[in-house]
Amino acid sequence: MVVPLRELYLGPPEGDACVRRNVNGRRRPFSYSETVADDLPHKLRSDALDNRERILEAARAVFAAEGMDVPMREIARRAGVGPATLYRRFPTKQALAAEAFTEQMQACRTIAEEELADPDPWHGFCRVIERLFELQARNRGVTTAFTSAFPHAIDLTAERERTLRSLAELTRRAKETGQLRSDFVLDDLILVFMANNGLHATSTSTRVAASRRFAALAIRAFRS
Repeated sequence: MVVPLRELYLGPPEGDACVRRNVNGRRRPFSYSETVADDLPHKLRSDALDNRERILEAARAVFAAEGMDVPMREIARRAGVGPATLYRRFPTKQALAAEAFTEQMQACRTIAEEELADPDPWHGFCRVIERLFELQARNRGVTTAFTSAFPHAIDLTAERERTLRSLAELTRRAKETGQLRSDFVLDDLILVFMANNGLHATSTSTRVAASRRFAALAIRAFRS
């Protein structure tokens, strides 16, 4: 006897686990093509997420090392995706940069807000320098996020403004203790932050050690 193709299915013949129902409520088996089709959306979502992360990682590395003038095609090449895939996810370089660095800016904001809550403002001020310098030494993208202009990146700009407000308030409180020199301005902190980015080393651990030393020297210079 020839069995109609539509009746073929994989799995045990009994039970509801391998059965679907028609619109009229009648039971019918899964077909092989249906199970494959069901897996496709998940696979496509997984591939898309993987591509997105590869693009963002490549963008962070390229922007941090070479600045914002790197062509989008070069970022696509380093991410191992086609230009069409890159532009479909991120139509402009500004959109890509904003997405790539918002996470780094959030980390800076968290540090500033946590140290602002320190009951000893001078200690909080010193810890901000130490923690930001170490974060920067471990992730070069932090400097780009903090110092580059992203006019259309609303979320990134908002995070940066919140960070700067917390740093400004912490500076004011530290000055009131008499331990932070009276002529210190917030731009001085940005200046040493950018100088710390100029430290180069063959390994992350060496760069972190150098940043810690530089942080100690900066704190000593800022103390009244």
